[in-house]
Amino acid sequence: MKNIAIIPARGGSKRIPRKNIKPFMGKPIIAYSIEAALHSGLFDEVMVSTDDEEIAAIARQYGASVPFYRSAEMSNDYATTADVIEEVLDIYKENGQIFDNVCCLYATAPFVTSHRLKDAFEMMINKEYNSVYPIVLFSYPVQRGLNLEDGKIGMVWPEHLNTRSQDLPPIYHDAGQFYVSTAQSFYSVRSFLTNNTGGLILSELEVQDLDTEIDWKLAEMKYQLLRADNEENLF
Repeated sequence: MKNIAIIPARGGSKRIPRKNIKPFMGKPIIAYSIEAALHSGLFDEVMVSTDDEEIAAIARQYGASVPFYRSAEMSNDYATTADVIEEVLDIYKENGQIFDNVCCLYATAPFVTSHRLKDAFEMMINKEYNSVYPIVLFSYPVQRGLNLEDGKIGMVWPEHLNTRSQDLPPIYHDAGQFYVSTAQSFYSVRSFLTNNTGGLILSELEVQDLDTEIDWKLAEMKYQLLRADNEENLF
């Protein structure tokens, strides 16, 4: 079985400039994803898909491959993750390299560890899933959500006004870190989410959106907490 880890990392970033190589706890944030993938020993190829020379240089510095640059079409704001992954796989295929499994690993995922990558692959193989998503529980029951119109609030689902939180089924969301899939499944549906996708549950401490500077500070605080608790599991 041949596995590839693809780390999408284009140069443009609207909310946090140069986000994919912004320093996080002392090194470029993309380094964490590269190191986790390499340390896992899972992959025959760990590559970064980028349109940016500086990102490519940093990726190579930390051990990733950048055998080609992303096309202009795949570097705009409208290209999807699936588009980027498909382009990479197609180019490798044209060069005679075919992979059985693919991992899309985001560049801004400092909480990803080799342990979690291995967990996802083992789950996919042992339970015969098409793919696996890391997921995390919503911190508050979404069924008790409120909307706001003209300054006044109301329940989105009024039928749950008096439902106890513990009686509501748990709802999870995508952790936004990585996805693993068989290449066959990905090509079939052009998505990592299928009707046979397993969920790998992460703790809230392992997950943090990185869309604002406040998010960034929160992520660094969480990382420090995790490191203080168990440093060996950060790799």
